[in-house]
Amino acid sequence: MVIYGVYIVSKSGGLIFNHDHNIPKIETEKTFSFPLDIKLQYENKKVVVSFGQRDGIMVGHVLTAVNGVPVTGRQLDDGRDVFEVLENEELFPVNLKFERPKMTTNEKIFLASMFYPLFAIASQLSPEPRSSGIEVLETDTFKLHCFQTLTGVKFMIVAEPNQIGMDILLKRIYELYADYALKNPFYSLEMPIRCELFDTNLQSLLEQIEKTGISNV
Repeated sequence: MVIYGVYIVSKSGGLIFNHDHNIPKIETEKTFSFPLDIKLQYENKKVVVSFGQRDGIMVGHVLTAVNGVPVTGRQLDDGRDVFEVLENEELFPVNLKFERPKMTTNEKIFLASMFYPLFAIASQLSPEPRSSGIEVLETDTFKLHCFQTLTGVKFMIVAEPNQIGMDILLKRIYELYADYALKNPFYSLEMPIRCELFDTNLQSLLEQIEKTGISNV
């Protein structure tokens, strides 16, 4: 059983908790001849692909190594500038390694705010009254499972498509939220959840499920 992440969205649509549990690291390595048939640019302290896609290398992927030498910022660990190296025809062919960047906190906040209106639209589109809204979003690589409480707080899990029993897991996470966040005298509703006991018990729950299955929860 693989669970990629857990997210909690407040009733007003703000992301108040996120936990990256098992995010797969996607790396692609390729040997290039001169000139490069992809365009790279430096942004947010990373060298990223801005144009051109091939062999699993996509726009937005981050350059992590040149000929096995790690890249930090726009420099190789041996002190050379990445762009100067890639503009020097004498150094080709070169082996470049790319990886998919991790989502930043701001990107997660933005996506959570987008899910909120989608959930509301789904409820309104229902031909029957009192629709529960979106419960599952399915793709070929993952499923997003959602559980909305009576107060409008949404609990979401991103997991492998073939995982079962995610509705049970969502309700167990809700119980942890009630026990360790809501009963915390220092926690205010609608605010980000910063509670060590909640984090610890959530991590233990996810690890238990991965080892023994949902039936033992």
